[in-house]
Amino acid sequence: MSATSGNGSQPQPTVPSVYGDDGVTIIGMIGVVRESQANRGATLSLFGGGINPGAEVPSGVDPDYILDFARTHEEAGFDMVLTGYSSSTPDGFEVAGYAAAHTERLGYLIAHRPGFVAPTLAARKAATLDQLTDGRIALHIITGGNDIEQRQDGDWLDHDSRYRRTDEYLDVMRRIWTETEPFDHDGEFYNLQAAYSQARCRQHPHVPLFFGGASEAALDTASRRADLFALWGEPRASIAERIADVRRRAAAAGRDPATMRFSLSARPIVAETEEKAWRRADEILTRVQQATAGRITPGVPTRPQSEGAWRLLRFAAEGNVHDERLWMPIAAASGASGSTTCLVGTPEQVADALLAYYDLGCSAFIIRGFDPLADAADYGRELIPLVREGVAQRRKTAA
Repeated sequence: MSATSGNGSQPQPTVPSVYGDDGVTIIGMIGVVRESQANRGATLSLFGGGINPGAEVPSGVDPDYILDFARTHEEAGFDMVLTGYSSSTPDGFEVAGYAAAHTERLGYLIAHRPGFVAPTLAARKAATLDQLTDGRIALHIITGGNDIEQRQDGDWLDHDSRYRRTDEYLDVMRRIWTETEPFDHDGEFYNLQAAYSQARCRQHPHVPLFFGGASEAALDTASRRADLFALWGEPRASIAERIADVRRRAAAAGRDPATMRFSLSARPIVAETEEKAWRRADEILTRVQQATAGRITPGVPTRPQSEGAWRLLRFAAEGNVHDERLWMPIAAASGASGSTTCLVGTPEQVADALLAYYDLGCSAFIIRGFDPLADAADYGRELIPLVREGVAQRRKTAA
């Protein structure tokens, strides 16, 4: 990629951005193995590590499926896809690198948990992959909200200590990406001498850092370190409050709050008519309830230390539907196992719902369905173009 310099004489390299350039970033999610027949049409977990209808025995990694999934998202007009993380699932860096080598435009948002790889090495891994993909990499920092899962990888820190480690970890990563001379670091969790990297990110100043979490510790860390704060699907009034809160915290941390981006995660359930969409939603719910019966405690998250999951369950207890079409029963039925709130309606109605969140400050959307491959293709036919058209109209009006 290149562009002409201001005097028209010398081409200058164009700095890519995994966000895209039209004001909104659409992000999907890819899995590593095809869902079983029992799961099809009601799949909760794509990358594993959580409740998955059918509870099939793990079957490894399916390279052909990864490529089908990635290419489907690319053809459907997604900007990025998320690769998930848990203490028992395949490595997201390897999955993203493999898929990126077989796609041309699609970006990869790699879920990454601090604490298991040195921040210096993680920074070099991300920078190397960013160079090899011509700037198609971002990291989604997942600190972890489950002591039991953390201990599967030998981590015995408590919740707040994990966030202190994440804060230090991200500080070191940024310095590795941006410092031009070797530096020393003497912290609570990491002690480095003459740390330096020859590998630099293709994107400037470095790959974007997404961050999720709802606890006080998470919010404080995000306000200092994140480029984008990821929100699960909550009612609009709550999202507006959370965006304002994070921006206040960012300002208190000495940052320009306008530089903080926000994403909204939801599971669109769309059909050609609203009636058919709600009927499909009910069918999915029935299958999820059957699959999770006896496996969760009603009203208790599958990850009890996740404040974000508790928030979803509280909203679900307040009502099945918020803001016309934000639908909560699957969050309740699954113990709020990840992104489990839904937007139900026609493509036009769901696009309008997403655009309402855009108007609140969410410039990225992480969307996936319950029939993951088919839904990704379907979103590309109407939903994604409608969202992009709505954003374009808003930007034109604001210009």
